[in-house]
Amino acid sequence: MSGRAGARESQSTATLWRGSLRAGGEQARVGRVISPAFVSPAHSVATPERVSTLVILGVSGDLTSRLLLPGIASLLAEGQTKGLNIVGVAGPQHTTEAFHDRINAAFSPWIGKSRGNGDEMLKRTLEGATLITGDASDPALLARVSAIDPGHTALFFALPPAVTQKGLEALEPGALAEGTVLVLEKPFGHDQASARHLNQALTRLVPESQIHRVDHFLAKSTVLNILGLRFANRFIEPMLNADEVESIDVIYDEDLALEGRAGYYDTAGALRDMIQSHLLQIMAFILMDQPSTLTERDLRDRVGEVLRATELDGTMEEATRRARYSAGSIQDRPVPDYVSEPGVTETNHTETLAQIRLRVKASRWAGVPITIRSGKALGEPRKEIVVTFKPVSYLPAGFTGVDNPTRLRIGLGPATLKLELDVNGPGNPFQLDRVALKTALSSSRVLPYGEVISSVMDGDLTLSVRGDAAEECWRIVDPILEAWGRDEVELEEYPAGSDGPVAWPVPEEDDGTGLPPR
Repeated sequence: MSGRAGARESQSTATLWRGSLRAGGEQARVGRVISPAFVSPAHSVATPERVSTLVILGVSGDLTSRLLLPGIASLLAEGQTKGLNIVGVAGPQHTTEAFHDRINAAFSPWIGKSRGNGDEMLKRTLEGATLITGDASDPALLARVSAIDPGHTALFFALPPAVTQKGLEALEPGALAEGTVLVLEKPFGHDQASARHLNQALTRLVPESQIHRVDHFLAKSTVLNILGLRFANRFIEPMLNADEVESIDVIYDEDLALEGRAGYYDTAGALRDMIQSHLLQIMAFILMDQPSTLTERDLRDRVGEVLRATELDGTMEEATRRARYSAGSIQDRPVPDYVSEPGVTETNHTETLAQIRLRVKASRWAGVPITIRSGKALGEPRKEIVVTFKPVSYLPAGFTGVDNPTRLRIGLGPATLKLELDVNGPGNPFQLDRVALKTALSSSRVLPYGEVISSVMDGDLTLSVRGDAAEECWRIVDPILEAWGRDEVELEEYPAGSDGPVAWPVPEEDDGTGLPPR
């Protein structure tokens, strides 16, 4: 039998894995009874309904309509909250009618598909939403909206970073109503120094316990599943160390091009937009030591330890690569050259694909290269974490076929788990064959931004980025950005719809069977 024909998925094993990863099911597995308080990391330090009013600064922007409002709708539709008062802040040209139309467009797809009293919560929130027009960076306005529901109000800065920082720096200590929660979108600054300055501005106004730095990747169920996979399965956690692991890859390749985001993306690029803002945090979840609890202090301490120990693995030329897409096509859709996209400034030399190799200065991971890659306008979306294990120390003579490395793949979209192994093939027991044990990871009906707002309402900082972690992520990438700004690393090109520059070393892809491509 051919290797590809021999690739098969063990349904029984998949079922066992699925049971052990899903929390809450009575028949999930036989074993210890786990306290419900620790079933979900997202609610490990929850304080019920602490925030009941959400002020969205920049309610007329793209982030609000594309991500934030649909996320809120998905949360309310679950019927597990008492509701939320929404107050929007926008410029004087924005009308109350347009404001309600925007909320209605996000909420209406969920009405009729809700659970419990979800429909009632959606309708009540929509009807009660109010609009305030003015300058969202005006300190007097910020102070006024913070007092709408004293002690129960969160200010969500859905604004460009410069506008957010301007408003925060203009506020005087004590200007905000006591108990006000501040919610900030990435990026947190534009380098380590500005991130530190922003943190100082924030902590002048409110304590760290009232600051949510939003990373919606950390609200995704797939990322939370990493914790269950690692720390609730005895045979996996002991294998994650330098003695057993050959390499680790975190990949987030998108088939989307610029999609009208030049205003932000052309001054950010792939390294800032994805690697600095999101993927370094995901890396830390894979590499961190086991916390004693899943409370925010223990979990975020472990994340901080990894980031503080992380540095570039080699010289700039050896360990970093950058490229941008040229004209091409994706699924028969023509894509123009990046520099021809509306709003792009060619002299910015913005990369749309970045790949860096890192190392962690700790005995557990000594000598293990960690590659992080993210890009746009690529032929096939690829979003996964790949742990490649070292080969066996000795393979008995007599086996035929190829001894491929064992790989663990954690899909970030779709949410999947796959373990690729070599076993004895059917028909010829001496022939090594490849199998893939695969299962879908549990997922939530609540969209990522809904999970973010749920954490804000509960006062749960577990999956918020702590100030020191935000600064450490910039410390890691700042030298790279400076070197790229000096053109020390070539800005290569790749056709839109391709896999990137041909010469780049790319971690081996998954063809759906677990077999290496022919």
